Amino acid sequence: MIHAIWEFRVLPEYVAEFEVNYRPTGAWAQLFRRSPGYRGTELLRDQEDPLRFVTIDKWDDRVSYKAIKEEPEYAFLDARCEQLTTSERLIGIFEVLQPL
Repeated sequence: MIHAIWEFRVLPEYVAEFEVNYRPTGAWAQLFRRSPGYRGTELLRDQEDPLRFVTIDKWDDRVSYKAIKEEPEYAFLDARCEQLTTSERLIGIFEVLQPL
């Protein structure tokens, strides 16, 4: 399993709309659910900086994660949500390690 972790800086006037789109039941999660390899999303908000958010998208593997980006709706949703933020950054793709 992998986790794709993203950091976002959100414009103050779009915080509510950002949360609607990026929460575990939001537009992104609805798109991701088309993939059988998608396992869920977490939305985190920084307690010291209320305009900073992190998402953690859980996938079976990197192939599933990359394949969803080829969906036509991905580019459309990405362009629509781009106006909500001042920045977005992929922190990384992390592998979940199994206990020894």
